[in-house]
Amino acid sequence: MDEKLKQQLDGLLEKYTELLLGVEDEALKEKVQAWALYTHISKSMPPLAKHWNEQYPEAKEKMKELVSEIQALNQEHRKNNSPKS
Repeated sequence: MDEKLKQQLDGLLEKYTELLLGVEDEALKEKVQAWALYTHISKSMPPLAKHWNEQYPEAKEKMKELVSEIQALNQEHRKNNSPKS
């Protein structure tokens, strides 16, 4: 992959993280990247995700924690930015 494309994808991930969570930093960006990759794999190739979960149960638990963290941050962001009635 060329450097320009890498930079452009990094910018896309930064913006996605900001829109999803309301803030962007390197740690959150890495978490969102892992979450997006795992989510895509689990939906497009469920047997592969199942195999990985069975092979690495401790990683599966960490991924569940990461997903919960991202969901909580997203809900908080949406709550804080919803139109007030």
